[in-house]
Amino acid sequence: MLQLSFVSFRKDSYIIVEGRPQNDRFYIIQSGNVSIHTENKITGHGPEIYGPGDFLGVISCMSNHSQIDTAVALTDVVCISVRRDQYPELIERNTPVAMKIIRTFANRMRFLNETFMQATLNNLGSQTSEQIFKVASYYDKINQPSIAIYAYYQYIKANPSGSNVPTAKIRFQLLRNLSHAVYFESNQDLLRVYPKDTMIMAENQSGADMFIIQEGKVKISKIVDGTEVILAILKKGDMFGEMALLENKPRSASAIAEEECRLMTVNRQNFNQMVSTQPQLISRLTTMLAERLFVMHRQLANSQLKDVTAKMIDMLALQVEKQKINGKSQYQTDLTPTDIATMCGMSKSEQNLHMYEFISNPLIKIVNDKIFVPNCPELLKQSAFYRKQRS
Repeated sequence: MLQLSFVSFRKDSYIIVEGRPQNDRFYIIQSGNVSIHTENKITGHGPEIYGPGDFLGVISCMSNHSQIDTAVALTDVVCISVRRDQYPELIERNTPVAMKIIRTFANRMRFLNETFMQATLNNLGSQTSEQIFKVASYYDKINQPSIAIYAYYQYIKANPSGSNVPTAKIRFQLLRNLSHAVYFESNQDLLRVYPKDTMIMAENQSGADMFIIQEGKVKISKIVDGTEVILAILKKGDMFGEMALLENKPRSASAIAEEECRLMTVNRQNFNQMVSTQPQLISRLTTMLAERLFVMHRQLANSQLKDVTAKMIDMLALQVEKQKINGKSQYQTDLTPTDIATMCGMSKSEQNLHMYEFISNPLIKIVNDKIFVPNCPELLKQSAFYRKQRS
């Protein structure tokens, strides 16, 4: 039987502290008010006031990372304490609580995603269907016909009277024989197979399917000012596309098959069924969203680093943190130096200017064109130092 405990905090006391590994439980405020703030200076995002029904420490708890913000009691506060292992049973007994957490995560993720893009490239990118044409043109230019043709199709569908439709139609026809793109339209297939280098969904495309990776890898990226920014590389067991499903808004990023992928699709109808019948799946979705929010907070901190080498070292350290290998001394990544530079939003000219300094850093080695970290604790220590210096 689910037994939750109550915890009281006196006015002006700290409930959670940024950077601390207090992550085995989260809190639901029952009474009182709490101030939330972070060292990460997010543009237009000052301290927040939380009250009854709000959650504290969920991202840290569900992602099993250190706290990303600090919570201070503005009044005497009473909280319900929920351990990580109690969450599936909480979902089963109180589905609205889980859905509130998930929808709060989705809303926060969209805000942080836009803030990250602005901080990285000083540009949010177009928020209209014309952005789909820019995505198509980018991949067309770098000779990725199976990606470009999918985006051209989605642009024509989304904006049939758009100024770039004649060009899109011509390019679509010319690329047909060169492409092995699939699933231009959503259908009821529970399982879909996407060949390597094909697009699964395009940035700003409408759609409401969520995907769970059964096999393969998927790249999540955005195109801003002619530059591809990689937001994540997802693997077996990961989910994506949930933000459009939860918020009924256009896709915030593109998804591309890095290798042949086998995906399970989830639409609104079977998602609602899963919420009530499969608490373990909803728990996994919450964990995944928490992990992504942690990563976005770290990416925002990374975007504030001025030294390019420091930025790349910190981005590499984030990949180590994501793999939960902090205690291991060595780690062979599957990332190239160019991958790390792209994750930092660096243009080709910036990469050419700073790449040698990065690959010459004693914290890393290059083995078969991939980055090898000989001393993970030292890398993480140096990364934390860089972030501390920014403030």
